[in-house]
Amino acid sequence: MSKLIRHTALAALLGASGAELMAADYKKNPYTLAYEGAITRNEPRKVNIHPVTYKLNGLDISANVYTPANFDPKAKHPTVVVAHPNGGVKEQVAGLYAQRLAELGYVTITADAAYQGASGGQPRSVDKPANRIEDIHGMADFISQYSGADSTRLGLLGICGGGGYSLAAAETDKRFKSVATVSMFNSGRVRRNGYVDSQLDTVQQRLQQASAARAQEAAGGAVMYSGDANLSDEQIAKLPFDLYRQGYEYYWKTHAHPNSTFKYTTSSLIDLMRFDATNQIDLIQQPLLMIAGTKADSLYMTEDAFAKATGAKDKELFKLEGATHIETYWVPKYMAAATAKLDTFFGRTL
Repeated sequence: MSKLIRHTALAALLGASGAELMAADYKKNPYTLAYEGAITRNEPRKVNIHPVTYKLNGLDISANVYTPANFDPKAKHPTVVVAHPNGGVKEQVAGLYAQRLAELGYVTITADAAYQGASGGQPRSVDKPANRIEDIHGMADFISQYSGADSTRLGLLGICGGGGYSLAAAETDKRFKSVATVSMFNSGRVRRNGYVDSQLDTVQQRLQQASAARAQEAAGGAVMYSGDANLSDEQIAKLPFDLYRQGYEYYWKTHAHPNSTFKYTTSSLIDLMRFDATNQIDLIQQPLLMIAGTKADSLYMTEDAFAKATGAKDKELFKLEGATHIETYWVPKYMAAATAKLDTFFGRTL
C-alpha cells in the first residue's frame, strides 16, 4: 500500500465522511490552494508546486505544475495533464488530483481555462467548448517542453466538465497515450437539454436568449451572464439534484476560491448547446478509464459516453460505491480509491 493510500485511508478512519464537509481555506495557503492536505511550501525531496504562466493564442494562461518527490529534471517522468470542472479553478479539485498523482511519481499540470480563473481573456467567464478543448491541447504543449516531463508518456485526466472536454481533446490529440475521467459532465448535453434532460421543452427559448445576448455584445452593449445566483441555505436545500446542492456547498463554502464562479456568458450557449462530448468519441482509440460514483445523479453521462466509446478496445468503467458526484472531489475514502485506480491505469498505460 502506497503512502498516499495509507494517508487517505487513515483520514477516512479518523471520521471523514460524505456527511462531514471539511473546510479548506484558500486564505491560509500561500498558493491559495483550496483542498485538504495542500502543499504549503516547497521542500527538498518532497512533492513541490511550481506556478507558471505561458501564452496560448495570445492569452496568458495561469497554471500549476506539480513535481514528485523523486523529481530529477534531467530524467524523464510520466506526466499527466489535469483539466478542471466547469466553474472550478486549478486550486480546487483539479489541484488535489494533480498533487495526489505527483505523490505517486507523476509530473502533473493543471491550468485555469482561458477567460476564467487567473488566466487572461475578455470578457470574463466565456465558456466555449472550443476554448476548453484548446486549453487541454495547450497544457500538453507546455508540459511536453518542461524539463523532467516525458512527452512520450503523457496521460490526460479530466474532472466533471473537464472530463467531457478531455474526451473531445483525446479524440484527435494522440500525444495523450491514455485518458481518464472522474465524474464526467457532458457540458453541451446539459446546457442543451438541462440536467438529467429536464429542460427539453425550452431548448429553442434558451437559444433565442443566447442569440440576443450575442447581438447585444456585438452592438457594444453589456455582457449578459447565466448560471450566477446568490442562494440562501434554504434555497440550496430545495434544489432538485445532489450535484447542485452539494456543488453550492463545495464551491461557495467548504472549498471556495475567489476565482471560481458558476456564471458564464449567456452568448457562450450558442457554442455550448451545439456541442456534445460524445460526438466522434469513437475516434478515441487510446486506453480509457472512466470513474464515477454509484450515487451520482450525473452517472448517466459517464455511462452514455462509455458505451459510445467503441474505438477504445482497452476501456473500463470504475464505479465508486456510494459516492455522489461532488463527493469524488474531496471525501478521503473516495479520493483514495479513485487515485489508486488512476495510478494503476496510468502506471500500466504510460
